[in-house]
Amino acid sequence: MTEAAAPSEPTALTRHIEERYHARHREQLPQLVAMAERVEDVHFGDVGVPDGLSALLHEMLGELEVHMKKEELILFPAIRKGGMPGIETPIAVMRADHAGHDRELAEILRLTANLTLPGGACGTWTGLYRGLDEFARDLTEHMRLENDVLFPQFEAERRADV
Repeated sequence: MTEAAAPSEPTALTRHIEERYHARHREQLPQLVAMAERVEDVHFGDVGVPDGLSALLHEMLGELEVHMKKEELILFPAIRKGGMPGIETPIAVMRADHAGHDRELAEILRLTANLTLPGGACGTWTGLYRGLDEFARDLTEHMRLENDVLFPQFEAERRADV
């Protein structure tokens, strides 16, 4: 099943991001943390164990929650009102957060050998890597929509006003 294209109109897009991506990340990350902890515990010392993955995902869980709350409580309400003076500052903060999330996604790939399962991987390990793949695709699309579709609509206005 193919997902419908995201809207480009700012109010509709912010709601789409909250309903599709924020809600999904809040479901995904706690499950991924638990699965990573289990894999690291059960397979401790085995070849290919993504040692440190659960700690990274736990850190991402906290960081992403703070990031999404900043969007939901500050930036998105301002965007829904058509912008505000100084909107470029929270947008710059969000872009910086996105760069950090990109680095964390790269670290996930490093720790998991690009999500390559070892031979005979258990069901939890297999589910973890499938879930990580979905999470990485979702987070990447979430950030792309904001960076490439939503934010430029307000950054361009700011440049036009100068």
